[in-house]
Amino acid sequence: MKNKKRAEFFSPFFIFVSVNKMNVIKSLLRFFGSNSKTELEEVNSKEYQEMKKFLIVGLGNIGAEYVNTRHNIGFKVLDYFANQENISFQTQKLGDVAEFKIKGRTVLLLKPNTYMNLSGKAVKYWMEKENIEKDNMLVITDDLNLSFGSIRIKTKGSDGGHNGLKNIQLLLNSTEYPRFRFGISDAFKKGKQVDYVLGEWSLEEKEALNERLSISSEIIKSFALAGLNNTMNLFNGK
Repeated sequence: MKNKKRAEFFSPFFIFVSVNKMNVIKSLLRFFGSNSKTELEEVNSKEYQEMKKFLIVGLGNIGAEYVNTRHNIGFKVLDYFANQENISFQTQKLGDVAEFKIKGRTVLLLKPNTYMNLSGKAVKYWMEKENIEKDNMLVITDDLNLSFGSIRIKTKGSDGGHNGLKNIQLLLNSTEYPRFRFGISDAFKKGKQVDYVLGEWSLEEKEALNERLSISSEIIKSFALAGLNNTMNLFNGK
C-alpha cells in the first residue's frame, strides 16, 4: 500500500513533462517501488509517440498573387510533396495542415496563414498543440544567398534577414531549430530585392524546378526516417 501511494503521487506529473524527462520519471517510479506495469507502459507509449512525430513548416504568403513567387518556395515544396503522396491540406487554426504517415512516424505539414512576418505564431501554436520538440521540426524557406535550387540544411543559425525566420526565432526564443534553405539566388539589380523575391520564377527556373522539388520531398522523408544529421550528409550541396 505504501508503494502504491508513492507511485500515485507522481502519476499526475506524467502529462506535464517533456520527452527528455520521461526516463527520470520512470526511474522515480522504480525507485519508489511502483509495480504498476500500466503506469510504465503509459510513459513508454507517450514518449514513443512524441519521438515519432514531426512538424514540417513551409514558409510563404497566402493569396493567389503569391503562389508562384520565389518567396513562397516553402509552400511550393509542401504542395508538391502532398500531391506526390496524395494527401490534402485542411484549413485549421493559423494555417493549412496535412498529415502523412510513414513507417510508424507521423509527419505534419504546416503552411502558416499568418503571412510571412508572423509565421512564428503558427509554428509555436502547432508545436505546443502536438507536443513536438524543436529537434523534430524542419522549417523550409527561401535563401537569396544560395544559387537557384541549391540546398542547405542546418541545425541552427541566424534569420539571415528573413522576416519569417526572424518571427519564429522571436517567438521560440531560440535560433536552434532545423531549417532547410532553398536557394533562389540574388540575380536582381540594386534596390530591386523586394520585387525579385516577390516576383515569379523565370522560364528557365520553372523548367528546373520540378527536379529540385522532387529532391526536397526526399529530404522531408529522410528527416523523419533518418534524422537531421544523416539528412544533412545526404543532401547538403545537391
